[in-house]
Amino acid sequence: MADGGRSGQLRSSGLRSGWTTGACATAATKAAYTALLTGEFPDPVVITLPKGQQPAFALAGELLADGRAMAAVVKDAGDDPDVTHGAVVRATVRPGAPGSGVAFRAGEGVGTVTKPGLPLAVGEPAINPVPRELMRGVVAEVAAAHGGSGDVEIEIAIDHGAELARSTWNPRLGILGGLSVLGTTGVVVPYSCSAWIESIRRGVDVARAAGHTHVAGCTGSTSERVAIAEYALPEDALLDMGDFAGAVLKYLRRHPVDRLTIAGGFAKLSKLAAGHLDLHSARSQVDKGYLAGLARSAGAGEPLAAAVAEANTGLQAVQLCRAAGVPLGDAVAEAARATALDVLREAPVAVDVICIDRAGTIVGRCAPASR
Repeated sequence: MADGGRSGQLRSSGLRSGWTTGACATAATKAAYTALLTGEFPDPVVITLPKGQQPAFALAGELLADGRAMAAVVKDAGDDPDVTHGAVVRATVRPGAPGSGVAFRAGEGVGTVTKPGLPLAVGEPAINPVPRELMRGVVAEVAAAHGGSGDVEIEIAIDHGAELARSTWNPRLGILGGLSVLGTTGVVVPYSCSAWIESIRRGVDVARAAGHTHVAGCTGSTSERVAIAEYALPEDALLDMGDFAGAVLKYLRRHPVDRLTIAGGFAKLSKLAAGHLDLHSARSQVDKGYLAGLARSAGAGEPLAAAVAEANTGLQAVQLCRAAGVPLGDAVAEAARATALDVLREAPVAVDVICIDRAGTIVGRCAPASR
C-alpha cells in the first residue's frame, strides 16, 4: 500500500505539484539582487523553501540598467487549475537607503490592500507574510555572499495581473490593482476533485492499516503543523483534506477510526460550521450574517454583531470578537463539529475541531464529542 500523510497523498493522486507566486517572486528577487551586486544573473536560480525543497527556476527575462536589476520567472502551477499558471512574475531590485532594510512595492499587476481584515496593513502591497520572509532571506543570503548591505527596495510585478485578478476574490476583499503574491510553503498542491478525493480515501486506508486510532483532516500545511504540535501525530495519520471536508467525513463514516481532529483556517471552517462540505472559494463563501448570529449566541451585543456582519473577512470577524472577549472561534469550532457529526451519522468517531488564523495561532477549538 502507498505511504500516507500529505506527501503520500500527493504521490498517490498522480498529480504534479507546482510553485507559488511567492516562490517565483523569491527566485526572481534572488537573481535580480545577485545581478545588482555582481553584474551577472544566475540562471537557473535556486532557492530554499520552508520545508527544505530547493527548486531551480529558469529566467524568462532580465534587465540590468540605471542602478536597478529586473529578473522574471514564469509560474508553473503543476497540474493545479491555477489562474496564475503561466503568468510572468517580475522582481525589480533597487538599492535602498543605508539602514532601511528590505522594502516592498507593488508593481504593475500586483494589488494593494485597501480594507482591514487581511494579514497586511491597509496601503501595503499584497505580498503575503511568508513570501516576504522568503525574499528577505534571499536578500540576506546574496548580501552575505557578495558584500551587499541588504538595504533594498523590491518591486514585484505580474504581467496581466490586473486582468487575472478579476477571476479571483481580490476585488471583493479590497485588494485592488492586481493579484496577491501568495504561498506558505512555496509549493502549489494540485487539486483535481476526483484524484484528490481518491487520495484522501487512500490516506484513511493507510492510517487504519498502520493501526492509528486518531487522524487529523487538515486544510493546509499550517493547520497540519498545528495538529502535529498539539497531538504529536505521525505523518501517516495526517490527511490533507484541503477543501474536501465532505470526502473525509463520508469515507470515515464507512471506515471509522476512534477520533478525528479537523484543523483549518477560521474562514474555511466557518463554512463547514454553516453546513458546507466543499470549502473551496468558488463553491462556498464565508457567511458573515451567519457569523454574526453565532457571535450573538456567544455573548456579542448588537453593535459587535453588526460589525461582524459587515467585516471584510472571516479573519477580521474573529479578531473583532477576540478583542471584545467573545469566543466566536469556539462557537465556529462547535458548529463545525456538529456538521461533521451529522455527516458521520452513527459512525463511532469522536470529533474535535481546531480553528487557526493565518499565522497558525489557535483562535477557536472544541473538545472531542461523538453521537
